[in-house]
Amino acid sequence: MKEIAGGITAAKGFKASCTAAGIKYQGRTDMAMVYSEKPCVSAGTFTSNVVKAACVQWDMNIVKSDKPIQAVVINSGIANACTGKEGFDACEATAKGVEKALSIPYDSVAVASTGVIGMQLPIDKLVAGVEAMAPILDDSIQAGTDASKAIMTTDTVNKEIAVEFEIGGKIVTLGGMSKGSGMIHPNMCTMLAFLGTDIDIEKSLLQEAVSEVVADSFNMITVDGDTSTNDTLICMANGLAGNPKISSKGADFDTFKEALKFVCTNLAKRMAADGEGASKLFEAKVVNAKSVADAKTLARAIVGSNLSKAAIFGCDANFGRFLCAMGYSGADFDQNDVELFFESVNGRLQVFDKGTPIVFDEDEALKIMKADAVTVFVDMHEGNAEATAWGCDLTYDYVKINADYRS
Repeated sequence: MKEIAGGITAAKGFKASCTAAGIKYQGRTDMAMVYSEKPCVSAGTFTSNVVKAACVQWDMNIVKSDKPIQAVVINSGIANACTGKEGFDACEATAKGVEKALSIPYDSVAVASTGVIGMQLPIDKLVAGVEAMAPILDDSIQAGTDASKAIMTTDTVNKEIAVEFEIGGKIVTLGGMSKGSGMIHPNMCTMLAFLGTDIDIEKSLLQEAVSEVVADSFNMITVDGDTSTNDTLICMANGLAGNPKISSKGADFDTFKEALKFVCTNLAKRMAADGEGASKLFEAKVVNAKSVADAKTLARAIVGSNLSKAAIFGCDANFGRFLCAMGYSGADFDQNDVELFFESVNGRLQVFDKGTPIVFDEDEALKIMKADAVTVFVDMHEGNAEATAWGCDLTYDYVKINADYRS
């Protein structure tokens, strides 16, 4: 497997475009379209929030059916959540606009929205946006990059990646893009993610791979403890690579899942690092726990604690905050088994050793914690399970951004 340039348009048959529809933002693109020349089998994961946006419900119905997906239309600025019948009307109007423009069935069109909850989407602008994007669909790297920028809200950078790998003597490509920087918490996050691959694979196996990989990537990031109404990840596979179809588990399935995990983990970490107002990527790695469930619970608790996040922002090696978060996480462990370290590109420092604090060099700790990415490494000494979670520091700018979000 190797990383290559590009994103959602990297795989054979995928095209993208974007436009400035003026849905909420002015002076920037705010709609994107992804299209496959061939209908795709699909898989998806969606928000665990009981309050689900109209677009989430629309997409869930398509992904759970046997119907193919051939296009996705995404808008930023307005979330189309808590919008009643009018919200569903907007989904249908968008999909039927694509049907008219591209001569594909409207129920093969997924839709996604991100932005302010409780505002109605201007249907006329959505339809006009579709009409503008359809003729300019393009398979270039730039088209994919432009699409990844159009779906941003409070993101400060776009997020895209692509990889190539070999299956059955054929080169297979997987590319993707995502957005998200706030209202992010495990069991998906305020995130939209779209993956396109030219692999030939059965739908049930694609869904199994996606569900397993999301559990260890997107479900292991947190920014602010809020689970969005709009979380959506859709993976589309059009089979144009010409590989022997993956219809059972084995080496080919494992190769694909490894590539999928690399792409999803990369996008997830970029989202965590781009948390609203963030200045650092905050990683927690828990090793030698009793179970994977315990390791995940502990790692998530560490990166999800506001006090821990504030300590990371302040470069304060206050290890008690991280132990405290572990203690209320719900995982059962003996603090007298725990070792805790701080790590970054600037070094590694142990600060807690099996129930006892270690006298450490504060200047060395400060140097380590001043890095752009800081890891809290915890050895539980109680088993052989491990997990990693990602988040960001909690800065003054987080409050500023969210206090002014609607304006």
